[in-house]
Amino acid sequence: MTSRTLRTLTVLTATVALCATAQTAHAAQDDTGRRTSGIAAAWARAWNGTDSRALGALFTADGTYTDEAVGVTFRGRAEIAGWKARADTLIEDVHVTVRGTRLDGDRVTVRAVYSGHLKGAPAPFAVPMTTELDLDRDHCRIAADRDHYSLAAVLAQSGLPADWTPPTP
Repeated sequence: MTSRTLRTLTVLTATVALCATAQTAHAAQDDTGRRTSGIAAAWARAWNGTDSRALGALFTADGTYTDEAVGVTFRGRAEIAGWKARADTLIEDVHVTVRGTRLDGDRVTVRAVYSGHLKGAPAPFAVPMTTELDLDRDHCRIAADRDHYSLAAVLAQSGLPADWTPPTP
């Protein structure tokens, strides 16, 4: 074999190896993306469903859920499930409609519409919401959730005064 033939074979082998590596990396990104969008979809299904434990089950054992508009944080699966159960007692037809998701490292940002009808309110509400879901290392569970929406918009659309507070259970 001449040195030119050997050099050509080396370049072709390196090119094939590089393409295989790029395809493997792309497949890993696709897999992570599917798992990530799956978590966002499961999160929305849990909010839209009636089993409050389904929401808690999506979190790590020490996960946190913060509703920035109300100013509360819940820790652990049981407290998070309890928050969903409380929301279901206060809001008829509570619903989250995902409009888009974006993965950045271990964080999924979810753009959504949060809607429902506060019990006793004259009208339903539908407000934009952004949620940040910080994922565990394997992107299989939620470590932290932070919901951002306007409580003032919820109350205004619902026909309630700005100082309205929910009844105690």
